Amino acid sequence: MKHAMRLKSRTLGASLVLGASLLAAGMPAWAVKDSPGGPAVKQLNLATPVTQIAEQIYSIHNLMLYICLAIFVAVFGVMFYSILKHRKSLGHKPATFHESTTVEILWTIVPFFIVIGMALPATKTVVAMKDTSNADLTIKATGMQWKWGYDYLKGEGEGISFLSTLATPRTQVGAPGLAPTEARGVNYLLEVDNEVVVPVNKKIRIITTANDVIHGWTIPAFGVKQDAIPGFVRDTWFKAEKIGVYRGQCVELCGKEHAFMPIVVRVVSDADYTAWVDAKKKEMAAKADDPSKVWTVDELKQRGESVYTANCVACHQANGKGVPGAFAALDGSAMVNGPKADQINILLNGKAGMPAWKATLSDTEIAAVITYTRNSWSNKAAENIVQPAEVLAARK
Repeated sequence: MKHAMRLKSRTLGASLVLGASLLAAGMPAWAVKDSPGGPAVKQLNLATPVTQIAEQIYSIHNLMLYICLAIFVAVFGVMFYSILKHRKSLGHKPATFHESTTVEILWTIVPFFIVIGMALPATKTVVAMKDTSNADLTIKATGMQWKWGYDYLKGEGEGISFLSTLATPRTQVGAPGLAPTEARGVNYLLEVDNEVVVPVNKKIRIITTANDVIHGWTIPAFGVKQDAIPGFVRDTWFKAEKIGVYRGQCVELCGKEHAFMPIVVRVVSDADYTAWVDAKKKEMAAKADDPSKVWTVDELKQRGESVYTANCVACHQANGKGVPGAFAALDGSAMVNGPKADQINILLNGKAGMPAWKATLSDTEIAAVITYTRNSWSNKAAENIVQPAEVLAARK
């Protein structure tokens, strides 16, 4: 114990010296800034609400906090008053009664009314949270390790579909045993390559599901938290009343990359939303490659590298070494260097911890990423190129 206290003291002293050194050198000890639409530095309360549901949650939270505070003050006030004013040193003698019917009735009735007073507004809000009827727009959010897939199912923008992955570069994140080589941005781990875009003052229904493990779709400013469970369809809704960008994260422990599953929703005006829908549909049409096109190895490798970075690097790593005991290495893999039909089948249909990509990647993207892995790192596969037509044929 004596040595432990000395160690604790020395550790504290070293921390103070380090902090003083940083300040003396003009370097801030805490350089993190507020994330627009996300958490704030030293934030103590809930996120600023931008929906009616979030406002009700905020009000109920404060109401219950005040009620608990009043109970705390009343109970401990009476207790300490009794201890001080009725102590033995002042000549008070202990009471001889065993129970009081009046007191028994009071401490049964008073808590009952307190609970009713807390339950009524909470129940009203919970019921409103579950009312997803008459939505202006319906979006399906599919959780997957470790990204989100979005499909606009109903309303303006119907047919739009995309994946949303972490946009924070790995140079800011680092790796086990490796420090980051780039300064972390203001939206560190809270930025994505494809934001969900919705119009302001419109009721948006979010349908959640997952294709692997349980995820959680959460935006604190909307007062929304809905689990995405494999094999189940759940739903929630929000109606943002203020234009802006709002950030959240997956709130279920879904695996090693759990911290890298942000959610970003951009709320825009009706006119801006219509413009985004038009641009997104043109972008999707441009990306709809002809599966009969014949590509060169270099073309597929270049396309495949971007597909690998967006979808595969989290598990198999940028160097293709994977994560021992968790995710297989692609560098030197017998499957990658073997017959291409096996690799095509695994990417299309999945295997063990490998998700099925046939619903989220096109034939060209799958052909490109396979070609990229067969020609990268130390791999020198005999069948070193896969054409989109081969993937299309394997789907049937």
